[in-house]
Amino acid sequence: MASEIGLALATGILGGGVYALMAAGLTLVFGVLDIINVAQGILVVLGAYLSYVLSVHLHIDLLVGLLITVPAMFVIGVVIYWLFIRPLRGAERTSMTLLACFAVALIIEGILYREFGSNYVSLNAWYTTASLHVIDFYLPDIYLIGFGLAIATVIALYLILYQTKFGRAVRATMQNQTAARLVGIDTNRVAALTFGIGTGVTAVGGMVYGAISGGFTPNSGYDLISRLLAIVILAGMGSIGGAMAAAVFMTTVEAFVDIWQPDWSVVVFYLAMVIVLTVRPQGLFGRSAARAQ
Repeated sequence: MASEIGLALATGILGGGVYALMAAGLTLVFGVLDIINVAQGILVVLGAYLSYVLSVHLHIDLLVGLLITVPAMFVIGVVIYWLFIRPLRGAERTSMTLLACFAVALIIEGILYREFGSNYVSLNAWYTTASLHVIDFYLPDIYLIGFGLAIATVIALYLILYQTKFGRAVRATMQNQTAARLVGIDTNRVAALTFGIGTGVTAVGGMVYGAISGGFTPNSGYDLISRLLAIVILAGMGSIGGAMAAAVFMTTVEAFVDIWQPDWSVVVFYLAMVIVLTVRPQGLFGRSAARAQ
């Protein structure tokens, strides 16, 4: 039992890092644009398929492939913003962006089905099957790599937001778009680049997800987005560090529940989301007041 508890604790923490990696872009986009990108799940899957193409057809290592997939996903994110998000205006913008993001998800899903079909595919490298022996259990190397990438991504986003001129423009846009425009900030450019960054991050999350999931299809995005939304809501919409903490907490609890009641472990994500929405609608780390427009 002690080994099971230790393994549950370790895999819960490391798995939380993987989910935080996938959720970081979602919470960043909400913080700047005030929209919920329901296409985030399929974008993660798209990132996984890009890694699959580079690995299987071009024989490029999964980690090295990130040097290609991250910029590619960044460009895709910028294009999605300019084509589907930027044209939306008026009082119904929030609801319309939800529909636009859902349309994007359907388009990408259709393209993936056309190109890859409905069969499961997986990502393979030497570190996807290797493991580290810790006391009396084994930790998969890919989980350790994923957690390290999650930490690096959160630090990189923090440095961008708080140590660069672009980051100051992003934070000004988050606080008050009208005031940001009045001081000369091109809020459309900031929003486009932010959406691109949030999408680029999914390339990293997609690679790790594809390596640990055991297999994925174009349909995998639906389960992902439900879990990612639960994490972001628990953390507080717009809180990147909070997303990391919330993901670790939820996956750790899920891992412990799985020891005694495996059939109920998946409920943890959604039960936590309902409780937080009831008790603290802004989330554990989120802001309580709406941003000025």
